[in-house]
Amino acid sequence: MKNFSDILQNTEFNQDELVHLLLAEGEERQQLFQRAQTIKLKTVGNKVYFRGLIEFSNICSKDCLYCGIRKSNERVIRYEASDNEILDACRFAWQNRFGSVVLQSGELSSQSFIHRVNQLLRKIKEISNGELGITLSCGEQNLETYRQWRESGAHRYLLRIESSNPELYRKIHPDNDLHNFEHRLQALADLRTAGFQVGTGVMIGLPFQSVQDLANDLLFLKKMDVDMVGMGPYIEHENTPLYSFRSGLKTKAERFDLSLKMIAALRLLMPDINIAAATALQAIDPAGREKALTIGANILMPNLTPCEYRKEYQLYEDKPCLDEDAELCRNCLEARIELAGCEIGYWEWGDSKHYLK
Repeated sequence: MKNFSDILQNTEFNQDELVHLLLAEGEERQQLFQRAQTIKLKTVGNKVYFRGLIEFSNICSKDCLYCGIRKSNERVIRYEASDNEILDACRFAWQNRFGSVVLQSGELSSQSFIHRVNQLLRKIKEISNGELGITLSCGEQNLETYRQWRESGAHRYLLRIESSNPELYRKIHPDNDLHNFEHRLQALADLRTAGFQVGTGVMIGLPFQSVQDLANDLLFLKKMDVDMVGMGPYIEHENTPLYSFRSGLKTKAERFDLSLKMIAALRLLMPDINIAAATALQAIDPAGREKALTIGANILMPNLTPCEYRKEYQLYEDKPCLDEDAELCRNCLEARIELAGCEIGYWEWGDSKHYLK
């Protein structure tokens, strides 16, 4: 095994080297973060790109064992924002110089849902003169649907794998055809075929998860040749089956630290992709997202979901910014980005340089 300083100079990494990075403490940890920031500035620059997040529905057909809006959670008040509410949020993003929005929802695949998203995409392009970039995060669909949505104006898609270890994947999902690991992989491949910039991500600090699993997750992202990644700490939710395994979890502080090291290691492994500073980081550390920006992340997602719905879109507990309206959220993030020493890429889509290559 090379010494730590030599590993940091690598352009390719094996599992053992990534494990070494993820276990870094003290001076080695600081070296990792400094190297990741250097690589970030060299490859994608110092700009942070906004993706205005609109969680337009928490109705979901899936029953993932970790998720607070899973179908079987009867304590959730289900909602569906109206088209006008969604378009108002997009108009706010456009008028406030955000380059892009993200439309996120529970996973549905009915024809009415597919048609609605399709019409929304066209309307968003219309009200913004085609200037707003659009990312979708609406779960597994078939290739035809992905192509339809791509043609209607969406150009980025986030579909998280959550774990690249098939055995662990099956432990955190119901054992049925609706939650099939191979189907998830096929959906990611279909997104590429449809012409999307492909994004995925994993949860960090899950029950039953090892540091070797996380190293392999990083190698999976590299092998899949993804264009963008959104990943963050697993935070338990009391109304989920996985909550019963909470006694075996790392502390939240440990999960947070491991998440930062995952972001930094990924920046070394895939220098020119987009990496989001996940909101879940802020659920543990009030300055969590700024810390991510200083060690490799370059994407932030201000929450533009109407406040009346936010508390019902809690995938995990202690989600921040539930009572901040879009204006407050924007002002807060602008200040945080300045504190992190970064510049905001106003009006810019901030597409993945990896994809553009």
